[in-house]
Amino acid sequence: MCPDSDSPRTVLSDTSTRRRVAVVLATALLLSPLATGLATAQSVQGPSGSVVVEEGETVDGLDGVAGTVVVYGTVDGDLSGAAGSIRIAESGRVAGDVRAAAGSVTVAGTVDGSVEVGAGSFELTETGRIDGMLDAGAGSVRVDGAVGGDVRVSADSVVLGPNADVGGEFRYDADEFTESPNAAVAGGVVEDTSLGGDRGTGVAGGADRLPPWAGSAYGVAANLLLGAVLLLAFPRFSRAVGDRVGADPLVSGGIGLLALVLTPIALALVAVTVVGIPLALAGFAAYGVALWVGSVYGRYALGAWVLERVGGRNRWAALLIGVGGVALIGLLPWVGGLVELLVLLLGLGALARGLWDRYRGTANRTFPERDPVDVD
Repeated sequence: MCPDSDSPRTVLSDTSTRRRVAVVLATALLLSPLATGLATAQSVQGPSGSVVVEEGETVDGLDGVAGTVVVYGTVDGDLSGAAGSIRIAESGRVAGDVRAAAGSVTVAGTVDGSVEVGAGSFELTETGRIDGMLDAGAGSVRVDGAVGGDVRVSADSVVLGPNADVGGEFRYDADEFTESPNAAVAGGVVEDTSLGGDRGTGVAGGADRLPPWAGSAYGVAANLLLGAVLLLAFPRFSRAVGDRVGADPLVSGGIGLLALVLTPIALALVAVTVVGIPLALAGFAAYGVALWVGSVYGRYALGAWVLERVGGRNRWAALLIGVGGVALIGLLPWVGGLVELLVLLLGLGALARGLWDRYRGTANRTFPERDPVDVD
């Protein structure tokens, strides 16, 4: 008992702390394929299940599993894998091919290669362009942009919009087919019932079509599980992180922004030296885990803030409200991505502040010769 405190204060032993950190790291490493995209280190990997290539940013390629993939910038290679949703924005460009299985796929930008997808829904908007061929099996398909090669689509409903400009043949199989008289198809439009076997097939890797909610559900489940591990392993630390976000959101957000931007730069500088490469690789791995943990803490803090507004205080309810609420908001275009980024910055900043305070406290603390009893 601390004589100057109203409540007992537990001093954690080094062994106990290492054990808890190991549990969290193991959980993050096991779950990360479900919640984060396996992208190149240049891309912004969303620990919450999102991978975002920002406008003006260029990455070598994207390959893996994610809840959401959004390309505003340039992918200088192929985009392949599975996701709840994939969107190539109007400003986005994929220099290679797109091969994916997803709940929904939207191409509003440019794909220099071909597109092969199995999806719940596929849309090539009027601003979208595919220089190669399009091969899609989906629940619904809408083609209203430019395709340089042939188109092969199989879906319950297929729409060939007024802005469609197909350089090759448009071959389809659908229960419902709508063709605008303004659509331009150089090779003609052909109905082919043999394509029905491709309907709903994930052509990327031969995987079956993912339902629209699958990727998001994986991300939510992984975030909830990691959050539960954090709350059980570090209850006081987790509560303090949430309190920091509520008390000083601007400070936490600012520190989070600095950590998000400066950490990869620092690791890249370390990697310049040959001896620093192994350290930099380990640093990037730790950075990825920290991003995810910070994102989950940000969601937990948001849930705690909402509960406090209605007079409640329950860590499990806060975790559920935060993770579920951000997942729902994340479905909204533009707004969802912005909220996810803000939550990440808040959680990452509060996490960094908490770790720094713990480090300073540990450095200034004299530990007893024997480990005290851990009652956390």
